[in-house]
Amino acid sequence: MRNFPATRRSARHQIGNSPPGGRLRWLNPAPGVAARISRSIAMVAIACAGSGILSSPLGAPTASAQESYPVHPDSVVNPDVPHGKVESYTFDNSKTYPGTHRQYFVYTPAQYEPGKPAALMVFQDGGGYVNEKGTWRVPVVFDNLIASGEMPVTIAVCVNPGVVSGQWKEESSDSGEQSAQNRFNRSLEYDTVSDRYATFLIDELLAEVGKKYSLTDDPNLRAIGGSSSGAIAAFGVAWNRPDQFRRVLSTVGTFVGLRGGNEYPTLIRKTEPKPLRVFLQDGKNDLDIYGGSWWNANLTMLSALRWAGYDVNNAWGDGGHNSKHGGAILPDALRWLWKDFDQPITTSITDHPELKDRIIQGEDWQLVSDGHQYTEGPAVSPDGVVHFVDGPRGEIWRVSKDGDSAEKWIDDMPGVSGLMFDAEGRLYCARNTAQTMTRVAPDGTRVDLFTGVSCNDLVVLDHGVYFSAPSEKAVYYLPLGSEDAKPIKVGDGPEKPNGLIVTPDKRFLLVVDAMGRYIWSYKIANDGSLLYGQSYSYVHSPQDEMNTGADGVTMTSDGSLLVATKLGVQVFDQPGRAHVILKRPKRGGRLSNLVFAGEDMQTIYATSGSSVFRRNTKMQGIAPWQPSLAPPKPRL
Repeated sequence: MRNFPATRRSARHQIGNSPPGGRLRWLNPAPGVAARISRSIAMVAIACAGSGILSSPLGAPTASAQESYPVHPDSVVNPDVPHGKVESYTFDNSKTYPGTHRQYFVYTPAQYEPGKPAALMVFQDGGGYVNEKGTWRVPVVFDNLIASGEMPVTIAVCVNPGVVSGQWKEESSDSGEQSAQNRFNRSLEYDTVSDRYATFLIDELLAEVGKKYSLTDDPNLRAIGGSSSGAIAAFGVAWNRPDQFRRVLSTVGTFVGLRGGNEYPTLIRKTEPKPLRVFLQDGKNDLDIYGGSWWNANLTMLSALRWAGYDVNNAWGDGGHNSKHGGAILPDALRWLWKDFDQPITTSITDHPELKDRIIQGEDWQLVSDGHQYTEGPAVSPDGVVHFVDGPRGEIWRVSKDGDSAEKWIDDMPGVSGLMFDAEGRLYCARNTAQTMTRVAPDGTRVDLFTGVSCNDLVVLDHGVYFSAPSEKAVYYLPLGSEDAKPIKVGDGPEKPNGLIVTPDKRFLLVVDAMGRYIWSYKIANDGSLLYGQSYSYVHSPQDEMNTGADGVTMTSDGSLLVATKLGVQVFDQPGRAHVILKRPKRGGRLSNLVFAGEDMQTIYATSGSSVFRRNTKMQGIAPWQPSLAPPKPRL
């Protein structure tokens, strides 16, 4: 891996002798389109055209005046290569960002054949990228690199951020005067750490573009880039949707504390690596303002990506928050980003400090059962059979010994939500809707242990059953051994107690707060009561949401806690710190619960929406019905 220099003074890059083509030409919008482009969109296009970046609201000093870079040879029009064309459009039908209007541009290379899917690259702040005489000169650069074979035949979609007009239609005037200010969506769309912008781009805008242009579905042939807030938006799209984009170009990226972007380096280090290739550019005189230091943030991003084993390159300079350096190196950055584009981008965890001893290279989630309404409550019996529920249908299913399929076992238990076995192979069923707990013997005999208390999930020990009662905002304990035993409220604290499990030594009970950011920990007293409850394990959540989506949990023999969350399977050490976030089995559907099973208790079974999955790991699970085990002392 090499660092790109701050300036490029090498000779013209040799390009192939392609037959000459027509000059790049701008096409006029279709009749009536120009009239639909609001003045607010034009204002954004003008603001972004120079650099595609934010200026400092505090007037922070930059090195802009001192920066000077020669025009890259591949950014100069070459009359000996085919030239593409650029068309302009507007889009004002977003459901993700209602009321927004935006302009976007589509560059098609001369080599593009309608009906034959082309590679794709998306640029945020698109107006600045398609200007042939501007800083970026994307049409010129694409013409040259496609002709030389260093990029595939690639369509560029350059899109501006959305604007909601502050005026009523009847207030419009030819004079251009405004009676109200517009709402500018740029920071909301670009800086927010979530999949919201990715949803807009993929499901709305590109779906519209795809009606006229043939775009590849291969994520390996899809790239995305931007500058400043446009850069963090580009990274966020690929981060959240690697099934759609796998190549990222970031210049003076805004990975700071505007809308949670400062969290990315932490998530990169903890999250199972994604098949991405990333190019970063920044300068030492970038912004240093209320949201953070852009220069330090980009250094931290590079460090995190390298640590996690990503395919990453960078170009550091002395410049400020502008597009001068990024524009000067754009051809070389794209040349690296698209290298070996005919080969898929892959990831490896063989040297990953946190993953190499937890998961297996090449082992992914495997589908066990599908077509259910909503799965949850997986539990493993002493004979190794995994059971799970389809709650809305009142069904309990059993997984086959080989883990490849499942069969229905019980179909008349309305509202069943959680399952847990005891050492005798009896199945305890939490029936939250019916406010009942039912025990099923191996021969199918049933007995209701109590009614009248909400019961969402449970853990069974020799002396009693702990269960979460979301409606009562409490944890209850049901002593075993007496037919007339009643549930006893023994713990409170979580806003919505959900999944729960005991540590391997059975001395502490861990309870998920489905509405909070923590897993609670309680010490189990000799009489079954709970002592010293406190919020303990910090759960990561999508930055765009307050709810972590934490639900069911399971435990390893060394005291690591695995929690099903919106971000994936979060793995915590004994002191309550998340070390790893394993990817979700699938995008859609709630990841609701987990359990270890298999002959060696090293296979994770996960209930996710309408499906059940399994994944072989190197972790060693432990079930509450197994003998107590004192885990090793953790590093504090």
